[in-house]
Amino acid sequence: MNYRHAFHAGSFADVVKHAVLARILVHLRAKPAAFRVIDTHAGAGLYDLAGPEANRSGEWRAGIARVLAATIPDAVRALLAPYLDVVLGLNGASLNATGSLLSYPGSPFMVRAFLRPQDRLIACELEPGAAAALTRHLGRDRRAKAIAIDGWTALKAYVPPPERRGLVLVDPPFEQVEDFARLAVGLEAAYRKWPTGSYLLWYPVKSRRITDGLARHVAGIAAAGKPAGKCLRLEFSVAPQEAGAGLVSTGLLIVNPPWTLAGELKTILPELEKPLGQGGAGRFRLETPKP
Repeated sequence: MNYRHAFHAGSFADVVKHAVLARILVHLRAKPAAFRVIDTHAGAGLYDLAGPEANRSGEWRAGIARVLAATIPDAVRALLAPYLDVVLGLNGASLNATGSLLSYPGSPFMVRAFLRPQDRLIACELEPGAAAALTRHLGRDRRAKAIAIDGWTALKAYVPPPERRGLVLVDPPFEQVEDFARLAVGLEAAYRKWPTGSYLLWYPVKSRRITDGLARHVAGIAAAGKPAGKCLRLEFSVAPQEAGAGLVSTGLLIVNPPWTLAGELKTILPELEKPLGQGGAGRFRLETPKP
């Protein structure tokens, strides 16, 4: 699977991932102590929805554009507001005559919007073009640092951080099947060094056998911690999986999630099913996986 994010920026997978990411960041900000976010596969940080890649796929039109146009209950919109406000704020002066978005924030841009003066972001990207764009987009913000490094190496090098609180976001491109195994091994090593940190792991759902195995393995890693950690599994599908189809189902594993996150997602996800489903409502599963 070859996943160049410029083609998929603002897709349904981004909507789900970034809505969850924003809720975790809200909880991290709720306490005065500093936190750090380590984004191991950060990408370019910011994406041009009017550019050739995004225009070719048009995935953002079936993703973030539908959510912004949907009628969402006030209680749900309040939970989505931290995420949607970043998207709308980025486009505040960039809406064209038809109201279409022109830019979409990648995870580093999303994280930076939540940082306070005492908080820090390490955003890692190895691909030269994306790494250069990431450095340019983060600019001279002292709270955020772009590093041209392999994400799997970064997971070893930057965990644990100096801060006691924080989040590790692991969002690899999954260009090789082996990336699932690398994700499991990388998390296990990082979790041994920093069992109190939170971890947000993204994956594409292509093989039920592989994704179920990953969930069991990650749940086992969390449960074996001292003290034992918790694990939450979310999968979101916009259409049935068919041979040769593109990405229609995405997954997240959250280790040490905020204690209110599961309840918040039970409120949010039914309202995302409606606009994001292709040819009908989407569907989701939210569970605590067993080792």
